[in-house]
Amino acid sequence: MRHYHHIDLSTRQIRTEELEGEDIVRAGRYLIAKTLSERNLGGVDPLSPENLLIFSAGPFAGTNFSNANRVSVGCKSPLTQGIKEANGGGTFAFALGQLKIAGLNLEGASDSWTMIHFTKAGDIEFLDAADYMGMGNFETAAKLHERFGKKVSLALCGPVGEYQGLLSGIAFSDVDLRPSRLAARGGVGAVMGSKKVKAIIVDLDRMPPLHERKKVMSAVKEYRKMLDAEPAIQAFQKTGTAMVADYTNHVGGIPVRNFTGGQAIDTETGKFKLGGDFLREQNLARGGEQTHACMPGCIIQCSNVYADADGNEVVSPIEYETIGLLGTNCGLEDPDDLAKLNYQANDLGIDTIELGGTIGVLMDAGKGDFGDVDFMHGVLDDIRAGNEAGRLYAKGTAQVGKALGVTRIPVIKRQAISAYDPRVIEVTGLTMMLTAQGADHTAGNLPSYDSTGKSVDELVAVSLDIQALCAAADSLGLCVFGRSVTNEQLEFIVQAINDAHGVELPTSFFAALGKETLRFENLFNKAAGFTEVDDELPEFFYNEQLPPSNKAARFHTSEINQAAQKWWS
Repeated sequence: MRHYHHIDLSTRQIRTEELEGEDIVRAGRYLIAKTLSERNLGGVDPLSPENLLIFSAGPFAGTNFSNANRVSVGCKSPLTQGIKEANGGGTFAFALGQLKIAGLNLEGASDSWTMIHFTKAGDIEFLDAADYMGMGNFETAAKLHERFGKKVSLALCGPVGEYQGLLSGIAFSDVDLRPSRLAARGGVGAVMGSKKVKAIIVDLDRMPPLHERKKVMSAVKEYRKMLDAEPAIQAFQKTGTAMVADYTNHVGGIPVRNFTGGQAIDTETGKFKLGGDFLREQNLARGGEQTHACMPGCIIQCSNVYADADGNEVVSPIEYETIGLLGTNCGLEDPDDLAKLNYQANDLGIDTIELGGTIGVLMDAGKGDFGDVDFMHGVLDDIRAGNEAGRLYAKGTAQVGKALGVTRIPVIKRQAISAYDPRVIEVTGLTMMLTAQGADHTAGNLPSYDSTGKSVDELVAVSLDIQALCAAADSLGLCVFGRSVTNEQLEFIVQAINDAHGVELPTSFFAALGKETLRFENLFNKAAGFTEVDDELPEFFYNEQLPPSNKAARFHTSEINQAAQKWWS
């Protein structure tokens, strides 16, 4: 049995459901899509009290099942105006699971800034947040740990979320108590800010009861063996997500200078210093960590702790999307410069993809030079201050580009395109067009898929197949980086779920859950007023060939949607 709390912030009344069996399993992204769609929230103002903010933990939350402790956060997005599920690692879902909490809904809005504390004793406390307002996430976390101790996990609304900046995510504690794991995309932090919730504090306790505990523990061990034996996982353990930068740079698909190029090298050395191989070599030589788990029990350990030349920690983690958008897309070449900017973004609790897209547009508009680190820090200073310029920047790539009259604005559904140029990495580009989530690669990323000679029907089917599997993983609290094992072991995964919660789900449940999730998301966006125009790539992707491959985008929304209808039928 798990608790699900419905919290009315305006009255501070709490209604608790007791969930069992399949109701616990159908969590995360599925629960968000189903709830938001069935409540008919497509037409609400995302920053009004009528919007719902959902936190949901998967069926393995609170255990040491590897890469199975991600937390999903969902709402109507103030950035895209559509549905949004953003998930993060860290210890927050782990803590919820240990308190036998499946999830919580934040409804309405508080009259004054508050914090919510879930205790081991089962109490839910509302606490005054006045002493923490305006603080960066690292100072907030330090003060909260002074007050509540180390055996708690945090979800934080950063200073940009406080003034409802659309760049803002929600920051969660990692295993070392850093508030550096973000549900970053879509402005979920702005929704938390609109509800005047500064922090959620969850006590850590012990592993929750399971239907067949011994069988689940045996599955935990077996799954670890599968992961350890998988070459793709070994590569993640060695280099982390930064290894993707070496690949996308090699094929000419990494964003460079606001998506005007697809390949980046250091102008002095001829090396690609933002690639995973260079980062690994330099970081290890300095005493940094290259294998670091963001959540308890995970053996993929694709995170890192980046050190400066003196061996001091700068930031954790530097990940591929930050490299591609805040790095090469803004003309950076030195990982030390990127690391400092990454730290500032983490302290503010903002999405580095949207931030990098925004700064790239500012540079394209002539507000700063590509590669100008001081200009980039100045943008972050303005965002932190919340001054007139900062509040404009905090609206994100689409609105900044429109305000400045820029023609090259790399967004889909008003959300910045992630670090895969759709002219070269085509299936991921199709995913970003098709998904209701906006330009989000995690909805279905296949960066190395060779699309040469493939028809639009074939490519759309490949995209939707991986989208369904990714939606299922997001619904079960699973990190997609384990998919080279997870997607090949669906019978094993579903059986572990059955043993954990006393259900008898068939192996087909996994893909069906993902497909149901996609259907609910599409229904929501249709109700929110989305049309084919919202799904289209910006015109410059069709009109400008990308060097060095000299490729342009091939497919428009109308033909993509026709192909998608065949898949759905």
